[in-house]
Amino acid sequence: MISADAVVKRSIQSCRIFKSNSAEERIIMKTAEDILNEKNRDIISVSPEITILEALYVMVKNNIGALLVKDGEDYVGIYTEREFVHNSTKEFFNPRTAVIRDYMVEDLICAQYDDTVPELQDLLLGKCLRHILIVKDGKVIGIVSTGDVTRADLVDHESQLKSVSWEYYENWKWKKK
Repeated sequence: MISADAVVKRSIQSCRIFKSNSAEERIIMKTAEDILNEKNRDIISVSPEITILEALYVMVKNNIGALLVKDGEDYVGIYTEREFVHNSTKEFFNPRTAVIRDYMVEDLICAQYDDTVPELQDLLLGKCLRHILIVKDGKVIGIVSTGDVTRADLVDHESQLKSVSWEYYENWKWKKK
């Protein structure tokens, strides 16, 4: 008997390449690295010693919802809009004096650069995340959000629909009784 995990893994692997009506044309699922290349954005990071207010200014200036926290050469945490909302309800929280190292999330969740959109969706949904760090050869190369992954999924679906021959469906009619 095949386990559920084996079925899921096999279905994800079989979905990596789709054939269109034309034998020469192939639609390849996007990977995390593809998403990063399309975003064409540098990693925005801050020191763990800056205040929350300074971090918020960086986020607003760059129109982003998450900041990586970097200590020297190492990423040590992430601070997002969600953390700010949660922290702002605490009685003694003051973003002008609170230091990001005391409020960042230290458990960084990563995906591989060659993970496909469905694999990224599975990770985001399974762990209830909004941001994932992308790693290649042991080095962080970027960060993707749920919005980035959703957009990539919609673009993939749109290109698949464009490759379908709709002639059959356009000429098909319900037979009335």
